Amino acid sequence: MSDKKRFTSSRKLDHLRICAEEAVESGETGFSDIRFVHNALPECDMGSIDTSARFLNHTFRSPLFISAMTGGHPGTKDVNARLARAAERYGLGIGVGSERAALENPALADTFSVVRDEAPHAFIVGNLGVVQLRDHGIEWAEKAVEMIGADALAIHLNFLQEAIQPEGDHNAVGCFAALADLCREFKTPVIVKETGCGISAATAKKCWGAGARAIDIGGWGGTSWAAVESVRAAENRSADRRLKTLGETFSEWGIPTAVSLAEVLATGGPVIASGGIRSGGDVAKGLSLGADLCGMALPLLKPAMENDESLFAAIDTIQQELVTTMFLTGSARIADLKSAPLYILGRTRQMVGKDNPIRVPRYQ
Repeated sequence: MSDKKRFTSSRKLDHLRICAEEAVESGETGFSDIRFVHNALPECDMGSIDTSARFLNHTFRSPLFISAMTGGHPGTKDVNARLARAAERYGLGIGVGSERAALENPALADTFSVVRDEAPHAFIVGNLGVVQLRDHGIEWAEKAVEMIGADALAIHLNFLQEAIQPEGDHNAVGCFAALADLCREFKTPVIVKETGCGISAATAKKCWGAGARAIDIGGWGGTSWAAVESVRAAENRSADRRLKTLGETFSEWGIPTAVSLAEVLATGGPVIASGGIRSGGDVAKGLSLGADLCGMALPLLKPAMENDESLFAAIDTIQQELVTTMFLTGSARIADLKSAPLYILGRTRQMVGKDNPIRVPRYQ
């Protein structure tokens, strides 16, 4: 194996360890500025609440989406297997981490394909960086889908992380053209996915124009890949020490998740809300604003590194929080939740603007 391929694989294990052990969350999602109006007479049966959701012609038993986390190193296989078993058990969608390492070294493919093995009926989203798409073309996209029997392919945008990595790809020229070519020629649905900085209305319009079938906003307020890379730089004695400071500085960069969600939804859909979603209440808020699914990664990572029981318990808690929120807003179905009245306060209201079409009928 070449040094470059070995480095890509080892970096995946670094990322998994740092996310599990270090304080790498940064920012405010904006969800703390959003409050549901309590319905004192909900007129629905909590035991019969329907949390099923639809996304890209697929039905899910819950709108919780297991966001892309890992794969690409032998040490990540068990984590992906547990996450996949959870997706199968609860009827959830699941995304895998960047498949670059396995595309460079096919011996690592089973760290990703285990997801399909353990979740034969789940909606699985493959993952490829837009830079790798530009450099290797549609052939790599096809291999990424084939590797896991993917139902959709996420093309991730992570240029903040690339800017801080010592080995990062700093040239974004030609990436949009590569995305448009893929969307035009690819049969598998393409999802454009940010990784922690959010997507603006202007970028969303470009993505829809390119032919994206969905957008995963990956907003600011959760795991900061700038912070992750800052930790990596601090641990690596041979790394440029300036990268540690750069990572710390730019951990504050991005569009808060709630704001990004509002901007993207104003341009089209379907949309996955992700970035700092930490509870079933946050899931409910994302859905109420108009998201189709809500992605969660870090809260599921630590239990997934322990055992199935811990992971299932975490998901049960999230689901219970979602159902309770729906009950207390009188929402018997997800469609009802999307019309539940909200209070929009503080900086989120200032950034989004009272005149945003999503909020005018809802603001109390």
